[in-house]
Amino acid sequence: MERIHAKILSPDSKPAHWVAVVGPTGSGKTDLAILLAREFNGEIVSADSRQIYKFLNAGTAKPLLDGQARFDEIPYHLVDFLDPKNFFDAGTFATLAKPLLSEIRDRKRLPIIAGGTGLYLKALSQGLSSLPKADDSIRAELLKTSEEKGRLFLHQELEKIDPIAANKIPANNIQRVIRALEVYKISGRPISDFWKQEKINSEEFLTLRIEWPVEVLKQRLKERCLRMWPQILQETARLVPKTYSGEEPGFQSLGYPQAVQCLQGKILPEKGLSEFIKETLAYAKRQRTWFKHQIKGPVFDIAGQEAALMFAEAASILRQWETL
Repeated sequence: MERIHAKILSPDSKPAHWVAVVGPTGSGKTDLAILLAREFNGEIVSADSRQIYKFLNAGTAKPLLDGQARFDEIPYHLVDFLDPKNFFDAGTFATLAKPLLSEIRDRKRLPIIAGGTGLYLKALSQGLSSLPKADDSIRAELLKTSEEKGRLFLHQELEKIDPIAANKIPANNIQRVIRALEVYKISGRPISDFWKQEKINSEEFLTLRIEWPVEVLKQRLKERCLRMWPQILQETARLVPKTYSGEEPGFQSLGYPQAVQCLQGKILPEKGLSEFIKETLAYAKRQRTWFKHQIKGPVFDIAGQEAALMFAEAASILRQWETL
């Protein structure tokens, strides 16, 4: 693994306004962020597009699942606050996260961003173009089309009007597909045109990127899916169809579409688990690629291992950075 060490920072480097702990799903971001927050008087802001949703706990690995005490000891923001029926995008994340970072710094604490949703980090660090505001009626219409004709149909519609966006947005990511179609319906312009207008934010930040050997990460994720799957099925059964249809944005989280299909009798649980694992591995691969090519600013690779060992490595980097 190519390693980047703290000494690459020059004496003229500006102190980072915040630290980002990033990496693929299941890499140990939350555990590392909490250890760093304890050591460096930090508060954590989640950059995870799934942990935002209430009620969906089994498949999202929210920090609260390991005990409410974590919230009492370390402030953990933007987790478990949104109803699964609501859309949430990168622009909204940046709008909520930016004042949080300022408030944390005002408290003389270190803001630590922790999460694997790369677009959230990009929106916060680089800013996004001025996309049209959401239109609930258009979104409702597109969501209904997805329910009636399937996600693949909507993705094919996106491919017709914006092949660049269709190439970057997986068909299963129905929230982003709908947003891209919505932007086109409102503005008459492909969303990829707006992407070209994004501007770099001058705010400094430091990134700690967790990197596991590929085969080791795959095995970790397979074992993680096996542990999660029974709980995802049980949780989904409590929520669908009594409270939700299963087509809401929150239920697009890994594992939940398969659980909904199992409940509807469309696939067997064994098939659902197999697809859950397959999609999780594919998602982790996309995350690793994104974080290798899209992050701006100083990036330090942390060898994927147990949390205590990653902490020792990450803490060393932060201490060296603090002395510059």
